[in-house]
Amino acid sequence: MSETRSCCDGKKDVQVEGGVYLEEGQCDSGLGSIRSLQGQLAEGVPRSSAARGVRSDKAADLPDADAGKEGSASDASLEPDERLDSSYGSSSLVESLAGLGETPRHPGEEEEEEEEEAERVRQQLLLETFAFVSEDGDTLLHLAVIHCVPAIALCFIAQLPVEVLEIQNDLFQTPLHLSVYLEQSRVVQALVLRGVNTALQDRNGNTPLHLACEQQSLECVRLLLLQGIISNKTLEARKSRQDLHLQNWQGLTCLHISTLKGNLHLMALLVKSGADINVQDGTSGKTPLHMAVENHDEMAVKHLLEMGAQVDAQMYNGCTPLHLAVGRKDAAIAAILCQSGADTLLRNMEDETAQDLADENDDILTFLPFDDLKISGKPVVCSS
Repeated sequence: MSETRSCCDGKKDVQVEGGVYLEEGQCDSGLGSIRSLQGQLAEGVPRSSAARGVRSDKAADLPDADAGKEGSASDASLEPDERLDSSYGSSSLVESLAGLGETPRHPGEEEEEEEEEAERVRQQLLLETFAFVSEDGDTLLHLAVIHCVPAIALCFIAQLPVEVLEIQNDLFQTPLHLSVYLEQSRVVQALVLRGVNTALQDRNGNTPLHLACEQQSLECVRLLLLQGIISNKTLEARKSRQDLHLQNWQGLTCLHISTLKGNLHLMALLVKSGADINVQDGTSGKTPLHMAVENHDEMAVKHLLEMGAQVDAQMYNGCTPLHLAVGRKDAAIAAILCQSGADTLLRNMEDETAQDLADENDDILTFLPFDDLKISGKPVVCSS
């Protein structure tokens, strides 16, 4: 039962059940409702009429703040664990709040990240695809070169990393070896520009440059020798990468091979690029001049001497080019060597001079001085 009492300011208070007075025209805010204080107020403590679902007459005329909530009339009967969720932890709100701590990204940055991720995926797929190796150890690039399909080979070269481009097959051949052997200059240039290792040797110890000299492919030799200039590197870097004195398993350098082939242009190009003109082979110590003499190649002998070859260079057994010329009874080359200042008195390990090897060959003896006259143990050199 409710009653009304007057205050000193003339306003009327309406007493509702439980002894709580409300000022006239004022409604309960609901702060003392059982939904929020049920676990805090002990039983027997007076609760407002609003907490029991009872409203004053004037409060009933006001819009109910909980009118739109489902089950507002039965909230007082819910257990604490059955209280309605405030939606603070809802997924939509959590996601929006989580986004507040992130650094805002521009659309362009997101596109770049997507492109980078797509590129990584593409590279991975390419590696998996190009990892194919045949029963002979050939990769797809090897096969493209072998079957003379340069367009496909160039596509592979542009996409694959350098480590894959340098894979050697069962014969220890890289794609560069094969492209040089088959004289596919476009493929050679593409591989050189990618920076592949040009010093890798096949089963015979040949580098791609050895093969280019063997094939007498002047264009491939130029591409291999000028790789530093093509790729805009310094001359020192180019020389350090291309070892012109590297020997194959027969002990031959590229200059030896070019001399044996008698290719004067290749010989000049190699010497100009830094090859030692007096380099000795790994088996007998022959220089290119010795090999030119053995081949009876007068033009190569003259060419080497003009480029500064040492006329009296000795092999491991002490023989000079003149020893070889006399021993092979090549009077024309013996004359060229003598005219270039060859020492006719040098002895080999068998204590023989070139005259000793002449064996009464008059054609050769005419170019050799007599050494049978000696004064104080030194021979008197006489020339015709």
